[in-house]
Amino acid sequence: MPELPEVETTRRGIAPTVEGRELRRLIVREPRLRWPVPAGLAALVEGRRVLATGRRGKYLLMQFEHGWLIVHLGMSGSLRHVHPDEEPRKHDHVDWVFDQAVLRLHDPRRFGAVLWHDAAAGPVESHPLLASLGIEPFDDRFDGGWLFRHTRRRSAPIKQALLMGDIVVGVGNIYASESLFRAGIHPRTAAGRISAARYEKLAAAVRATLDDAIRAGGSSLRDYVGAGGESGYFQIDARVYDRAGQPCRVCETPIRRLVQGQRATYYCPKCQR
Repeated sequence: MPELPEVETTRRGIAPTVEGRELRRLIVREPRLRWPVPAGLAALVEGRRVLATGRRGKYLLMQFEHGWLIVHLGMSGSLRHVHPDEEPRKHDHVDWVFDQAVLRLHDPRRFGAVLWHDAAAGPVESHPLLASLGIEPFDDRFDGGWLFRHTRRRSAPIKQALLMGDIVVGVGNIYASESLFRAGIHPRTAAGRISAARYEKLAAAVRATLDDAIRAGGSSLRDYVGAGGESGYFQIDARVYDRAGQPCRVCETPIRRLVQGQRATYYCPKCQR
């Protein structure tokens, strides 16, 4: 699933194309996504100018004067530039048509979304899909103290606590494994039993891991590509993710794999206690 680094990479890729530009047409070929594309959405946004792009967790935002488009890439989606004359492929569900540029949403599993939040309903952060999200990892308030305070009385393993998204957003499966390795924390450790000092290391590791992933264009494990059609390459240099049986890059102990909440977790048994 495209996570924070992939969505932020997409946002940065489309921003020069759409910010300050008038949306000429919105073409909806398939409205039956995870949540139906609102009827009449094209009439709401066509001829309107995109003021800015943004991101909240894994949701991509396009701001207009009268509201926001909220876009989710689903489990295997991508939003990329295509030539105006390029014929749509199977699973190309929505086009944003600007002068000399087209953005196309490709979503084979239809788990993505294109939704509208009207400005009259309040700030976009109040939308039901965004309102309960945790803090952004690059927010100045996010640090070890934040993690420590918000994990008291939590008995769930720290890997699962990171994935829930109510404490901090964007630390998806790959990046949770990588962050815990960098911080030297075993993924099965109960979130409520980790010290404040170790949480300081984890907060720093989360920021560093996500920053490295954004610089690498995210991770391309299946269908994800960036706005220019390029693959991400963070997974190539992953320290533990998908490296079961291979030597740890630090101590050479074989990396282990376990399943938590039906998701694969990778860790070094020596470096992560």
